[in-house]
Amino acid sequence: MFYPEVSGFRLTNMAAVRLLLLFFISLSLSPLSLSVLNSIPNDMALLELKQSFTNATALDSWKQGTDPCDRNEGWAGVICFNGVITNLNLANFGLAGEFDVDSLNDMGSIRIISLENNSFTGPMPDFSHLGSLRAIYLSRNQFSGEIPSDFFSNLRSLKKIWLSGNKFSGKIPESIGKIPHLIELHLNYNEFSGPIPSMEQPSLTSFDLSHNKLEGEIPSSLSRFSADSFKENPGLCGEKVGQDCDKKELLSPSENKPEESENSSNAKWVILGLVVAVLLLTLAFKTKRKEDNFNMLGKENLDEVVQVHIPSTNRRSMSASQKGNNDSTRSRSSRRGFHHAKSSGGSDLVVMNEEKGIFGLPDLMKAAAEVLGNGGLGSAYKAMMANGVSVVVKRLREMNKLSNDTFDSEMRRLGRLKHRNILTPLAYHYRKEEKLLVSSYVPKGSLLYILHGDRGISHAELNWQTRLKIIQGVARGMGFLHSEFASYELPHGNLKSSNVLLDSNYEPLLNDYAFHPLINNTQSVQSLFAFKSPEAILYQQLSPKSDVFCFGIIVLELLTGKFPSQYLNNQKGGTDVVQWVRSAISEKRESELIDPEIAAATDSIEQMEKTLHIGAACTESDHDKRIDMKEAIRRVEEIKA
Repeated sequence: MFYPEVSGFRLTNMAAVRLLLLFFISLSLSPLSLSVLNSIPNDMALLELKQSFTNATALDSWKQGTDPCDRNEGWAGVICFNGVITNLNLANFGLAGEFDVDSLNDMGSIRIISLENNSFTGPMPDFSHLGSLRAIYLSRNQFSGEIPSDFFSNLRSLKKIWLSGNKFSGKIPESIGKIPHLIELHLNYNEFSGPIPSMEQPSLTSFDLSHNKLEGEIPSSLSRFSADSFKENPGLCGEKVGQDCDKKELLSPSENKPEESENSSNAKWVILGLVVAVLLLTLAFKTKRKEDNFNMLGKENLDEVVQVHIPSTNRRSMSASQKGNNDSTRSRSSRRGFHHAKSSGGSDLVVMNEEKGIFGLPDLMKAAAEVLGNGGLGSAYKAMMANGVSVVVKRLREMNKLSNDTFDSEMRRLGRLKHRNILTPLAYHYRKEEKLLVSSYVPKGSLLYILHGDRGISHAELNWQTRLKIIQGVARGMGFLHSEFASYELPHGNLKSSNVLLDSNYEPLLNDYAFHPLINNTQSVQSLFAFKSPEAILYQQLSPKSDVFCFGIIVLELLTGKFPSQYLNNQKGGTDVVQWVRSAISEKRESELIDPEIAAATDSIEQMEKTLHIGAACTESDHDKRIDMKEAIRRVEEIKA
């Protein structure tokens, strides 16, 4: 049978019928009639797609002759923007069969396809004709077979790829490493084999290759990811998986020699025992260690579980009786610290409020902890105490010139803060070399991680109403800080999405604030995000309006869904949201900037664009023209979801 060819591609029978139908009808219809017919291809394409499914009862709302983008028609899983289909979300629909991606070849407007948790089979669907795709979610299906090496060559707009829990095999496609702005890649629980291809994307922040059959050395460009990202791949070697690549090559020929293999195995256990012993001694006695750079995009680097080690101020050796007396004294002084909030010679934990109950330094020293990350001001741990309470312990190493009295005064001031959008610290510990600040643990994590990294958060949860709630909450918290610390050059100083924590109801809690006057290290103080404001970069000038610039970045980040390049020290990666938004506003194309995941709320587009303008006003490069925090709050409060 003959099929017409267009641009070298042969059309399917259905596609040919659609093309001929539109051609002949267009000869006799007015332009207005043609605009109505634009929905017909969407209708026919999706119905053709549905025909390839088995057990498609969940798609009974897909009916011929109705418009998929008409809200009154209610096509399940179809999301549109301005009458054009942008998202196809068929997750958890109980669908099976092979996904006939060819039926979507004429729908280049699709940005997101989610088929998660169904029973689709067959090879990887060929999405190459959908060059505008931003995200592919195929996890927990029965897809299988090899994926061609050049599969992703025409999908350079992709940012998120989730293929977890399928039966894909063969090598990981080399073309994945050439997707320029890839943010999330999850290939875990498959049967991929061979080496890991080079992946140099600085934008890559959520990554998992665990539970496959991969082999060879882990590329150095991926060393920033935790060991969990590579576990259960017996053939991998490198520091992350505790397997020396050189030794692995030397030992491999002994596989056919049982005696040598057994000796090698015993030697490995001896070496492993020595390594563990050294690590335990290091954790027990070492008071200072070099910290790795904090991976800004991660919620928690859970690559190690350690016992929280908070060194005693007295490092001298002591007899058993002296040690017992000191332990008893420390325990009693700890209790006094709770009730009187008074430090006992710098060896106690001073509790500023009892929101999480009574606990002391010994409780923290015994708590199992997870490393959350290392930032410009120090490292942070999540500590689970014996009473079930979880707290975050932050080690502040850049305030060493502060006297005990000065530090005590400032921490007490922070401990008295009461606002629904401020995370108030619980306690502190003072040592000359290092200070500890204890705060409540917020389970949902940071806005940065939830917005850019956590696929556990459904798009329905992070909708426009939720994002506006976050913006307004951050604004109110900033207003409170600018009132409480009105005399400070930077009332917050380090506002960015990684320092905005979200509670279970998505209420934002501001963290890491009011530290600017306390930091004695010039390099460390310049790591505060307020130093990324234009006036700080160009003229070394700072003011409360530098905080406003930081607030504006968060507004633009939430509206566009883009990761701001301003968060990166070299700005290589991410999106310059300030310049991007400024250009779009000057060209009257604000709607194009809205994150597709919230753009479907077409009745709120006007409010989104107003909020976008607020973000632009907050990030005005001219310090004098930039609005202040009070005006920013007033404008934000006027926005209604």
